[in-house]
Amino acid sequence: MMKKNDLRVKRTNKMIIEAFLRLLETKSMEQITIQEIADEAMINRATFYAHFKDKQDLYEHLFHIAIQTFTSILDLEPLMEGNKLKLKRVNRALTQIYQLIAENKAIFITTLDGTSIEFFRKKLKIFLSDKYATIFDHLRITENELEVPIDFITEYMTAIFTGTLHWWVTSDTDMTPKQLAALVIKLVGNGHLTVLGIEIEK
Repeated sequence: MMKKNDLRVKRTNKMIIEAFLRLLETKSMEQITIQEIADEAMINRATFYAHFKDKQDLYEHLFHIAIQTFTSILDLEPLMEGNKLKLKRVNRALTQIYQLIAENKAIFITTLDGTSIEFFRKKLKIFLSDKYATIFDHLRITENELEVPIDFITEYMTAIFTGTLHWWVTSDTDMTPKQLAALVIKLVGNGHLTVLGIEIEK
């Protein structure tokens, strides 16, 4: 059972993050002070520093939460077996990821805003490269006898994903997580993955 102190820490952490996100709706991060975050969260400065080293630490924590959205789902079951992609599993995982993103939309609007989107994309690329390193190591893609670097492929794929995700969280679309997952799979699955030498099991 979780101790009361642990619950209190989590609750205060959540209050600080939510206060920071509310302030970011009207100000840039550079304009926001620690005191403003503390006042908005209804805590004192000492409590803030008990949770985060500084404002940058809090900002980077948002990206940690964002990437955790992916790890929490992708760690549940393998999406590939050998060189074969399990499309139904991918569909299920993507839908769950988009549902979590919808529930934490304010965090993703912040992490995908302006120059932040490149920082997010790089973190996502590192996570995916590490998680699927074994698969990527066995891929050999050539174009006119020139071997295409795996780094190029991961850059390309994460750029597609973050681009579509940015559109989804910032537009007025009523597209559901399930519909978006199906669309992304259709766009990426039709040609992109087979070019990489990955078999698709529908």
